Amino acid sequence: MIPMKDFHPIVYVVSDSVGETAEFVVRAASSQFNGENIEVRRIPYVMDRDTIVETVQAAKEENALIVFTLVVPELQRLIKKEANLKGVPYVDIMGPMIDGLAGLFQKDPRYEPGLLHKLDDDYFKKVEAIEFAVKYDDGRDPRGLLSADVVLIGVSRTSKTPLSMYLAHKRLKVANVPLVPEVDPPDELYLIPASKCVGLTIDPNQLNNIRRERLKSLGLLSGANYANLERILEELEYAEKVIRRVGCPLIDVSNKAVEETANIILDMFKKGGNMV
Repeated sequence: MIPMKDFHPIVYVVSDSVGETAEFVVRAASSQFNGENIEVRRIPYVMDRDTIVETVQAAKEENALIVFTLVVPELQRLIKKEANLKGVPYVDIMGPMIDGLAGLFQKDPRYEPGLLHKLDDDYFKKVEAIEFAVKYDDGRDPRGLLSADVVLIGVSRTSKTPLSMYLAHKRLKVANVPLVPEVDPPDELYLIPASKCVGLTIDPNQLNNIRRERLKSLGLLSGANYANLERILEELEYAEKVIRRVGCPLIDVSNKAVEETANIILDMFKKGGNMV
């Protein structure tokens, strides 16, 4: 038996993917042992017999523990068999969970390696898109228009921001630009393909009501120019001129939920082959 003062704990993490999940579990568990200086050696993308046999032998020679996240049944059986033959302790992280969920779902798992990593990629794309929508909301930085997947343009209160966030959850990088008669649109708006841009319009009376409610929520007078019908008509006319110049499609968001308008945009981009 190795004296504790000379003991150097080693864990071999064997995975058919990157191995990050198993390493995280190992380090989380080892924190319960006064932060012992554990060495984790990852063996990623394991798909063959020889790698498993060699890893089990190395673990035996170093009195190490094997932790694995293998989802292919043949590889699971092999590593357990080799470990048992050589007296190497092991922990199967994925197996019991997959078995439990198979009972819950009442169907067989896919047994496809690397699916968690694919989910992680999808998650990070979504986060990146959300951060993009926040950064380039309300025309804050026109440079974002050049790298956006979708650019929304329209007058204030045509759901540009909520639409940007909804589409960001679909992994689309969205920028939006408010159209105001007194402010020229950024030059970048005319440099992007019209197919990447979507104009938004709305019934003037509905917009008037929306803006009045917005002013009330802010504790401001509802008679302000922002909610003046004549001013609204002027803004909508100006916006339609800009949208015609850009040459992009126009969607009337009157009486439409954000989800409904977003689905129209998603269908539009799918048909045009512009979905990322």
